[in-house]
Amino acid sequence: MSLFSNLNDMHLDVLKEIGSIGTGNAVTAVSSLINKKVQMNVPSVELIEFDTLADFVGGPEIILVGVLIGISEDISGMIMFLMDIDTAHNLLSSVLSGMGIESSGDNLSELELSAIEEISNIMAGSYLGSLSGLTNLRIRQSVPMLAIDMANALLSVPAIEFGKMADHVLFINSSFSVENVAVNGYFILVPDEESFAKIMGSLGVGV
Repeated sequence: MSLFSNLNDMHLDVLKEIGSIGTGNAVTAVSSLINKKVQMNVPSVELIEFDTLADFVGGPEIILVGVLIGISEDISGMIMFLMDIDTAHNLLSSVLSGMGIESSGDNLSELELSAIEEISNIMAGSYLGSLSGLTNLRIRQSVPMLAIDMANALLSVPAIEFGKMADHVLFINSSFSVENVAVNGYFILVPDEESFAKIMGSLGVGV
């Protein structure tokens, strides 16, 4: 039986708190990066099964921009940040507007792809930094890998690579706005079961 099957409301409350703090710090990092005020909504945090992920991001055929980052040291697994293509353009418009660059169309330029990768890397790094600070666990992140594809194709990568280690993921629906421009994104945190037990144990909640 999976370790995740034994979780109760207390475990889920701790996971939601981790999600809220991590997302809040990630959004703050974006605000500092673009030097603009960012208004964050309360994130939705759920523990869901791998094979239902596509349903939570808009369906298996929706086009998404995804950045995957591996994590190692005291915990192992990965974190992924996903946005639909329209949201990516909204975010890019806010970031690049000061440079006189417009973002439009499905084909993102090299500059736009680089900006998305850097923003996602900063957000994920800030999230992981929060997790490390809360748990006193060392977390190393890999070089980010960016791709644009249908949800099923993007999500097949972590499912194949990490599905053998864990059958559930921590899914965080994060929405914020930059100068009234809405940005909706998703964090997917996938620790293996041993790492998950370490995280919970370091917070005084055994599983």
